[in-house]
Amino acid sequence: MDGHAEDRGRVYQASGDQHISEHHHYGDEAATPGGPDSVRRPAVGRPPVVLRDRVEVLDRLKAGVRAGRGGEAYVLYGMGGCGKTAVAYTFFQAAINECGRVGLWVSASDRASLRAGMLAVAADRGARDGELLAARNGLRAASDLVWQYLDRSAEPWLLVLDNADQPEILRDGSWLRTSPKGTVVVTTRRSAARWWPGAELQHIGVLPSEDAARVLRDLAPHSGTQEEAERIAERLGRLPLALTLAGGFLSQQVLDPWTLEAYGRRLDEDERERVGLIDQGADALSPQDPRHMVGLTWQLTLDAFEARGLPEATALLRLLARFAPEPLPLVLLNRPEIDAALPRARCEAALRALLDQSLTELVDVGARCAQSHGVLLDSVAAATPAASVQVLDTTAVRLLDAAFPALPDAGPHDPLLRLLVPHALALLRRVDDPPTSADALAVATRLAVALHRTGDYVSAWETARAAADIGERQLGAEHRSVLATRSRAGRALFRLGRYAEAEALLERVRAAQNHLFGADDPDTLDSAHGLQLVLGNLGRRDDALALLRSVVAGRDMALGPAHPLTLRSRSSLLVLLHASEVVTEEDGALLDLPSECDHLLGPDHTVTLGAHHNRAWALYLLCRFDEADQEIRQVTEAYRRRFGPDYPTALSAQQLLSRTRAALGHVAAGAELMTDVVARREHSLGPDHPFTVAGRELLNAFTSGRWRPPGAEG
Repeated sequence: MDGHAEDRGRVYQASGDQHISEHHHYGDEAATPGGPDSVRRPAVGRPPVVLRDRVEVLDRLKAGVRAGRGGEAYVLYGMGGCGKTAVAYTFFQAAINECGRVGLWVSASDRASLRAGMLAVAADRGARDGELLAARNGLRAASDLVWQYLDRSAEPWLLVLDNADQPEILRDGSWLRTSPKGTVVVTTRRSAARWWPGAELQHIGVLPSEDAARVLRDLAPHSGTQEEAERIAERLGRLPLALTLAGGFLSQQVLDPWTLEAYGRRLDEDERERVGLIDQGADALSPQDPRHMVGLTWQLTLDAFEARGLPEATALLRLLARFAPEPLPLVLLNRPEIDAALPRARCEAALRALLDQSLTELVDVGARCAQSHGVLLDSVAAATPAASVQVLDTTAVRLLDAAFPALPDAGPHDPLLRLLVPHALALLRRVDDPPTSADALAVATRLAVALHRTGDYVSAWETARAAADIGERQLGAEHRSVLATRSRAGRALFRLGRYAEAEALLERVRAAQNHLFGADDPDTLDSAHGLQLVLGNLGRRDDALALLRSVVAGRDMALGPAHPLTLRSRSSLLVLLHASEVVTEEDGALLDLPSECDHLLGPDHTVTLGAHHNRAWALYLLCRFDEADQEIRQVTEAYRRRFGPDYPTALSAQQLLSRTRAALGHVAAGAELMTDVVARREHSLGPDHPFTVAGRELLNAFTSGRWRPPGAEG
């Protein structure tokens, strides 16, 4: 058979078997070698100026390279940007300089880099060219060759496999082994123990606040104080990569140097630009390496999800990025509403993938939750395709909406509600679309109502105030939902005893609602009902009564006489009316309101219990002490059974019970009841709250002998 070749081609002829390897290079550039430039020097970007905090893990690692030790394998795992490579680098230098080890550093980020690096390790340990050539050409098991020479090494060694985020590469090639001649350290984002049999796992997380601040000051020592650095470090979530980038940015400024204070202001100006600002510090590092930029480092993992056929893991992470970097109850993710973003049936697998890649972690704060880092969530949110944002926002709103009752009722403390607050507010900040913003604000407002009705007035006020501020920026001050949220903030201020602030806010909101929607609009009437409570406690009984009568009439017309809100307002008349007025109100029918509520709402309804409570007060004023005592005793027992002894309304009922007991001649029993009320109010509301002060005055009247029942004051 004849053959011919052209240009640089070759013709080979043989009578037997012949193995030929040819390498062809085209173009003007010379061929570059396939292996790393060095395995004796770590291939890292900027090494840490000083490694902060990691003393404990470094001590554990150093113990593994002391004289006579070998055969250990350590896995440093954690989310991208947490400083795993920095820990490995510092340990690498200590092993060389302090422990006399030969240091060997290999990038395990992909199959080609790992293979080339490990063969270079074999060469460093004495492998001959022919053996290496056979391994490169597949004629000899490459990993066996490497470990043969590592096992034969005359010197103890430390081998670092950096960025091993695809552990299946290590497993498939049997690259990860142990040897009595040395120690292996792996850095990875993959946390599942099944990938690392026989290895000691060490989690690398974010830094403590003080050490995080020192990272900033190590890089930019003249940009501000330790206290300012701690504030910026907290805003960056104490993530080492973000701290390094921020410090690098501050140290680069020449013409107009930035202070930490100025940097913090820029971080807060626009959350959507936060990631871009942080990554401006990457210029001094390695801009070609996405691992050195917070805006890109996690994209490597998302790309891996797509390559492995796990697009739902990406979808779940993008959904989590609509929420806050706080514990998110897992019950939110196990609902049918999630189907719009990813199939509910695949949510379990998606969450396991995120956990395995250290993109989220499970925490137990009284409820099982998932928690992700704030910079990670900001980065993912900023990179989310615009076409996906609306679906993600709508899904997040619906998940929160379904997490608690549509009509929150009075009840005991519910820890789930507080856990939802930061997520409702974060979602409200993320959303751009006005209709979805209005929906998100409505959910946040209802959450404030739910907190209010568990007696958690501080959280209710903080939630309503923050939600209203965010909503106002997005929807305008006169939007119906914004005004409704402001109204809820006013109601919470009243319960906190801040009467003047509550009055000013509710007056302003009610005036705006009256102008925009009319006096008989349900929202206007709701604000008016809250305002009359404030006025009554400020001693402006006539103003409160006139306003309450208008609310009763308006609710009767707008909602109907049988609506719970109408009945609630009528019940409030029992508290404001004098004894002579209550018997003639509604032609004497007002005192029968509890029976009406029993019939319309049921005996256990919160409005029904409130009507019985208020009727007991009216009976007490009418000097019908036996009836009042019997009714309020039943109400107090019902409140304590349903809400617990510290619930505000339960304490109010107990206070009235102390009055009826004293009015029936059992003053000592009344004092005992009030002693308990005052102690509980001091603990829950504080010693200076008006309710606490009033309770203390009543107790003093009992114990001093000055107290007199109604009708006997003169």
